[in-house]
Amino acid sequence: MKKIDNNYTNNIFEDIKHIDEYGNEYWFARDLQKVLEYKDWRNFLKVLDKAKEACCNSRFNVDEQLVEVNKLSKRNNNAIVNIQDYKLSRYICYLIVQNADPSKEVVALGQTYFAVQTRKQEITEQEYDSLSDDEKRFYQRKLTRRGNYTLQKVASSAGVKNMAEFHNAGYRGLYNGETADDIFKRKKLRYREDILDNMNEDELVANLFRINQTKQKLLRDNIQGENNAKNVHYEVGKKVRKAIADIGGMMPEEMPTPKKSLKELEREKKQLADKKKRKLVAETIE
Repeated sequence: MKKIDNNYTNNIFEDIKHIDEYGNEYWFARDLQKVLEYKDWRNFLKVLDKAKEACCNSRFNVDEQLVEVNKLSKRNNNAIVNIQDYKLSRYICYLIVQNADPSKEVVALGQTYFAVQTRKQEITEQEYDSLSDDEKRFYQRKLTRRGNYTLQKVASSAGVKNMAEFHNAGYRGLYNGETADDIFKRKKLRYREDILDNMNEDELVANLFRINQTKQKLLRDNIQGENNAKNVHYEVGKKVRKAIADIGGMMPEEMPTPKKSLKELEREKKQLADKKKRKLVAETIE
């Protein structure tokens, strides 16, 4: 397996990104092929076809996600020929890396990059970047809650009965053996506090990636049986952990726990809103 060197970062995907006259971002398939280390265009087209099928299954319009274009290319004999290429949206790039060769380290990096960025597209990049750290936590927590809900439905269809054990399998893979209870104790949380409400943005993103990748694999490989589903969740958690390590990231268990949980911040926000409301009512009466 080829290792990623220290300079091999998310910039490799940013560097091949293009912006059209309307401000829309896109990538060329030929550029992505090279970055993902596919020497043969025909082999890369097989991955692209799988991504197109996944796009259809997700009920997205494929024609809106990729557009075929012709480009001029110079051959070794200096002859100029037309070659096939595609303009790709961020979403179809995300599906491509999901279906690319998982043995390549750069594919794991691409999966992390496009997964995180695709979710950020639910609001604009500028809007997301302008959020405070706590607002980013709220946003990622919302996505994580939604992702867990979908994952549980998929796991249930695969035959999972004990959801606590199923979720713990994913945590053990991502957190080097720690269960949800272990994480709870390490964070020194109070009774019945939610561990996800006590994670920073990066830790939530890592868990969101684990959740989404597990769901995709359960569906893609048609996994059946409780033990098989738990094994998949564990292995996906381990691979996400390895991807973080390979790009020099901080391990999830090493990430700092925020001083205030999201529940505390919600209570403070509600109290402040109630205080403003009472003040407004008092001023109206006067």
